[in-house]
Amino acid sequence: QVQLEESGGGLVQAGGSLRLSCAASKRTFSSYNIGWFRQAPEKEREFVAAITWSGGSTYYADSVKGRFTISRDNAKNFVYLQMNSLKPEDTAVYYCAVAKIYGSRDPTASGSWGQGTQVTVSS
Repeated sequence: QVQLEESGGGLVQAGGSLRLSCAASKRTFSSYNIGWFRQAPEKEREFVAAITWSGGSTYYADSVKGRFTISRDNAKNFVYLQMNSLKPEDTAVYYCAVAKIYGSRDPTASGSWGQGTQVTVSS
């Protein structure tokens, strides 16, 4: 199974930006749809964004549309999440994972979870 490692989180003021990176093991990385998910304290894990294996299609939660952009570089085995106009509500641990993409509901994560990267947005 593909191994993923998140990085790029940190503390940022509201309105600021961060770029998260997801580094994957090389073997068959480009064959997987990849998503970003997050979990805030006392909340359930939620979908943030996903991208198909080819990068041809992207998906976003309504709460981040227009602010976050997911992209991937299969040659370098990276998936990115550019986060702009950050809000305190975006504070969470962010994870990348292999994503199952459906036709009529939000993508879900599949496989093992990594350690995640903490994003904290101050007001």
